[in-house]
Amino acid sequence: MPHTNINRVVLVGRLTRDPELRALPSGSVLCSLRVACSTVRKELDGSYAEKPGFFDVTLFGPHAENVSRYTRKGSRVGVDGRLEWHEWEAADGSKRQAVQIVAHRVEFLDSAGAQAGEPGSGEDGDPGAGDPGEEAGRELAGVGVGAEDDFAF
Repeated sequence: MPHTNINRVVLVGRLTRDPELRALPSGSVLCSLRVACSTVRKELDGSYAEKPGFFDVTLFGPHAENVSRYTRKGSRVGVDGRLEWHEWEAADGSKRQAVQIVAHRVEFLDSAGAQAGEPGSGEDGDPGAGDPGEEAGRELAGVGVGAEDDFAF
């Protein structure tokens, strides 16, 4: 019986900086994002504390251009992708490693033109608080299978 591996990440958060778009030698493009999302934990004293997590996300191809064009620092996004682990040797000879998310899909969760925290951005917890056409205006950005093969670490 073949063994099945599952490598999937889904998160919703806000961009901590503007997306960084760059061209690859193959002619394709890569967009780097940093997404913050918080986890709430119950402390020993019974109170609740928020613990932020910061995640590096990479997106490839024409959809990377869309994410770069339509999002900015503070934008709320949904990311669907997979984890990718990298190991390299630093200039001082030490071994380094990192894990990042390679996005297959990024959904824009702010209404078109809304700034983070403005009415219609969905930040008040009311999904209906945005424009009536907000649902139709949401953008999806996906990456085709194998697009990440263009990226060299």
